[in-house]
Amino acid sequence: MFHHLSSLQINIPDGFATTAWAYQLFLEENGLIPEIEGLLKDLDTQEFSNLPAIGHQIRTLLLQSHLPEEVVQAIKVSYGKLCAQYDLPIQVAVRSSATAEDLPSASFAGQHESYLNVSGEADVLAACLQCYASLFTDRAIKYRHDHGFEHLKVYLSVGIQKMVRSDLASAGVCFTIDPESGFEKVVLVTGSWGLGENVVQGAVNPDEFCVFKPTLREGKNAIINKKLGSKAHTMVYTNPGEQEGRRIMNVETPLAQRERYILENAEITQIANWALKIEEHYGQPMDIEWAKDGVTGEISIVQARPETVHSQQGNALKVHTYTLLEKGPLLVSGKGIGQRIISGVARILDSPKDAALLQPGEILVTDITTPDWDPILKKVSAIITNKGGRTSHAAIVAREMGALAVVGTGNATEVLKDGQLLTISCADGQNGLVYAGKLAWKEEELDFSHLAKPKTQTMLILGDPDKAFQYAAYPNDGVGLMRLEFVINDSIQIHPMALVKYHELQDENAKALIDQLTHHHRNKEDYFVEKLAQSIATIAAAFYPKDVIVRMSDFKTNEYANLIGGREFEPVEENPMLGFRGASRYYNSRYREGFGLECRAMKMVRDDMGLTNVKVMIPFCRTVAEGEKVLQMMADYGLQRGHNGLEVYVMAEIPSNVLLAREFAQHFDGFSIGSNDLTQLTLGIDRDSSIVSDLFDENNEAPKAMISMVIKAARETNTKIGLCGQAPSDFPQFASFLVEEGIDSISFNPDALLKGIENILAAEESRQSRFTEQVREEPDGRVLA
Repeated sequence: MFHHLSSLQINIPDGFATTAWAYQLFLEENGLIPEIEGLLKDLDTQEFSNLPAIGHQIRTLLLQSHLPEEVVQAIKVSYGKLCAQYDLPIQVAVRSSATAEDLPSASFAGQHESYLNVSGEADVLAACLQCYASLFTDRAIKYRHDHGFEHLKVYLSVGIQKMVRSDLASAGVCFTIDPESGFEKVVLVTGSWGLGENVVQGAVNPDEFCVFKPTLREGKNAIINKKLGSKAHTMVYTNPGEQEGRRIMNVETPLAQRERYILENAEITQIANWALKIEEHYGQPMDIEWAKDGVTGEISIVQARPETVHSQQGNALKVHTYTLLEKGPLLVSGKGIGQRIISGVARILDSPKDAALLQPGEILVTDITTPDWDPILKKVSAIITNKGGRTSHAAIVAREMGALAVVGTGNATEVLKDGQLLTISCADGQNGLVYAGKLAWKEEELDFSHLAKPKTQTMLILGDPDKAFQYAAYPNDGVGLMRLEFVINDSIQIHPMALVKYHELQDENAKALIDQLTHHHRNKEDYFVEKLAQSIATIAAAFYPKDVIVRMSDFKTNEYANLIGGREFEPVEENPMLGFRGASRYYNSRYREGFGLECRAMKMVRDDMGLTNVKVMIPFCRTVAEGEKVLQMMADYGLQRGHNGLEVYVMAEIPSNVLLAREFAQHFDGFSIGSNDLTQLTLGIDRDSSIVSDLFDENNEAPKAMISMVIKAARETNTKIGLCGQAPSDFPQFASFLVEEGIDSISFNPDALLKGIENILAAEESRQSRFTEQVREEPDGRVLA
């Protein structure tokens, strides 16, 4: 790595390595091969009941042997040269690297030992011998057996590398793909204070930073998401004389450090840029370890290996979806790995020594998993840990085994009961939820592999950024509707005007909640802007460079009032469906500054982050004059239609939008038909009323006539037009109607996409068949329709 990557201007700590031949010489000179073979012949390869005993005997055998003198002298000379480069005594990391390790199909990550904060010839030589012995840890023996590697044909190199003083700063891991979904356009950087072992082992809940590769290459602010971890512990060096026999230890992280991100934006960008270079050099997705030196402030790459889960999976267009049909008491939650739902019995274990208590198919509940757990993890259906993040040992092993995991719960071992029946759902984006009891759920397979691509654009309706990378793999032409309401309600939670006018709030409870949610941000308004921008950017990145049409907020007043601090800013209306909503809010003094925050977020996504595939859509715009006012407000807040390619759409969901479509088209770049509102306003039905709900029907001739009119106007004015809604997937005849009218795009919820595409293809085929039948050849050779 030092030889190949330093030339790419990547900081790699200097060091040296013993060869695989040196390990082979060690075995031969000590006559170890026959003895190891004899012990391995007695290994129970069915139940592995005697694995601990066999592993212990082989390791003892190796540790009682001696390093060949030739190897000893070579290590001493190289170590002396390394030390001579520095004025002060140095510490080194002594790392194991097996010849079959870090293949794309088998990582061996964590199977062998590494030793940190080692100094002095004697300790370096002793650590090298311990690395040799670690080739036969219980976990490494079982891993090789499971993956079909012959034990004595796997050799070991030992890397001796100058330590980066990350004990005084921070360290962590980064992947050049999203490790959960396999989405290839991002770099995920994770880390914590102190040495990186805490992140690798899953001993802490780390910070996470998601960086978008295409705009990173363009030099934009490509950090599309940041999540603050709790980082409860910091791994540091022990001082001479303390913690006898240990070179490192964990200490509690001071509260001020827990509340800070471990890296500045420029440092995150530097790591991501290096990750790109490393991925390009090796030609495959990579799993990389980085460390920041607390003395020099420099960041270095200390290890790189191929990613071993998603890089080995095919890209078949078959998707399994899981949906809970009922909800029980939610016991704990954390980061979810696996995108499935299972139920099973909880088994709380303190260490791998309790493995006999674990029955096949049970759910392992523990504080943290280390590589020592690996031999028994194939028995479990799921793993729940108190600690850890998405790049921790438990998460990586769960992905490799195809098991579920919920990591970083904080208190699972305290809340859950041994033998308790649980249901685990990791189907909800990146969240892992653990419920009491066995709940009902449904599993569906969406098979897109047999579908042709329709001529009509098929787009998605989305609101949850946590599912964006997963849904981006579905066949699509982009996002026809991203609703901001989900993000504001679920992630931000605070009424925007309560942030703008925080000091005028009368509700002390609301102020306390706002303080709790926003205290990591420079000011209250930045909290809203940054959270909203990151959510939009995540979805925009997932579908880049395809269009992502973002509808500005369209809560009704009663819904806005339910946000934190909202009741002081919302009127009580008799019929919020037809009241103070949509475009009317944006230029009104009651909400104008809140709309300004939405515009700032959109500007950040497009201009700073470089995600110019984002388009803006204005909902419930009653008049052309109102549309002009909103466009002027947007321009005042830095969102000028046409600047940097910005397109602005308007919802066609009010009869006035249809009747004056040609006039609206002079001010907007596209229409999106909102069939629900258009149907209720055309038929005079409040769709929230159960009394007349049976009269609500998109297939009624009146709303269809309105839709036909607006499509015709859009085509005449060369304005793009699409429809968002459930009807084209529920009713094949409605999809056929839209295709016949010549609509440009139809947007579906992800669970309705398959049926929607099938309906569109059938409609297009029927249309083509009718056209073919209408064509006849005249006697003079002309072809007429």
